[in-house]
Amino acid sequence: MNSRLVITFTTLIVLMIAALAVPLGISYASHRTNRLLLDRRADATRFAELADQAAREGDRTALTAEVTRYAELYGAAVRVRDRDGSVLVDAGDMSVDDEDATRLALSGRTTEDLPTISPFGPDRVLVAEPAGRDAQLTGVVLLLAPTTGARGDVTLVWALLALGALVALGYSVLAARGLARWILRPVTELDRTTQAIAEGHLEARASHGVGPSELRRLEERFNAMADAVSSSMERQRAFVADASHELRTPLTVLSLRLENLEPHLRAEGTAEYDEAMAEIDRLAVLVEELLALAKVEAGALAEDVDVAAELAARLAGWREVYAAKGLALEVDLPESLVVPAVPDAVARIADIALDNAQKFVPEGGRVTVTLDGRLLRIADDGPGLGEQDRADAFGRFWRSGMHANVPGSGLGLAIAAELAKGCGGTLTLLPAVPHGLVMELRLAQPYTDL
Repeated sequence: MNSRLVITFTTLIVLMIAALAVPLGISYASHRTNRLLLDRRADATRFAELADQAAREGDRTALTAEVTRYAELYGAAVRVRDRDGSVLVDAGDMSVDDEDATRLALSGRTTEDLPTISPFGPDRVLVAEPAGRDAQLTGVVLLLAPTTGARGDVTLVWALLALGALVALGYSVLAARGLARWILRPVTELDRTTQAIAEGHLEARASHGVGPSELRRLEERFNAMADAVSSSMERQRAFVADASHELRTPLTVLSLRLENLEPHLRAEGTAEYDEAMAEIDRLAVLVEELLALAKVEAGALAEDVDVAAELAARLAGWREVYAAKGLALEVDLPESLVVPAVPDAVARIADIALDNAQKFVPEGGRVTVTLDGRLLRIADDGPGLGEQDRADAFGRFWRSGMHANVPGSGLGLAIAAELAKGCGGTLTLLPAVPHGLVMELRLAQPYTDL
């Protein structure tokens, strides 16, 4: 946008400079042409008087001498004709067709206009002046004068105008760039701030004070909106965290009291008791997951983390769990891999994926964990999910209709997605071949091998 504004301003400035410089240049060329015409007409009038005198006295000696000296001195050509058109005196190179000019002068009219002089021509101009008194014409004087001096003057003035226009254009472009930056400063600041907020820095705000008043007001209102949204999100997170935290104690107390009631139950009430305890356990897991989600959404700053070491330590515990369930866990990790990430986030994402896999992969199945560059890939050969289920799986409290009887809160993948976002990466669910599910975590920043 800055470039478009500068181009627009520069175009307008060029048009303004051209609107001033071009008429001035044309005006001066016209003025210099008229001055040349007046000077040469004055010379032609002098020769016309001498020609008239020579015609009346019958002596062309003075006329010839005057015309010859003039032609030699100024590099011009002079031709004098009588009223019948015959040449009486000829000096210099009259290499133009003078019939029209002669006819005009013999009709009693003098040359009133010349072609406008410019640096590109014409090289010579023809001036015709009738000789005689009143209506008694005795002949005509034709003067072919060079325009070297006039063209030089016009060239100099046009060059000065062009130089002035270029200097003015240069300063105007600098002023246009400064003006464009001043106008767009609030827009640039808003762009920087929105990008920072999108990256998770909710405390980022636009610094106002420079630019048009309308855009400064926009910055102030944007900051007010960001404050309101941030405050609302913080209150929401605080409520979820507080509610989850406060529910822990009543649930623990309720669980203990139900356990204390077990010896006093009759045999026919055992099934209902087991169902109640299962619901208590499910509610406890849900509260823990809500608390974990609130903590994740609160955000944490990314730093250089050796994710290979984190994963190796975490996967050691999962090997025992998988072995107890008759599942194979294959791991392919580099010795060390440092990436910018939230500490423990990548390992927790792996926990969620492995926990889901051990619930749905049948005995004898296989789960593979690979870390290659910025890509963490966890694949299983379980039943997998359909395309629509994979698209919905990251929603909160989402449960597949096929797995409604499997224990879980429906928050695991939502937590994993928030963790990936906090690391600047993306989390994707893909189908495995021939069947199963693949979770891919692609970190946004390049990594460094140690």
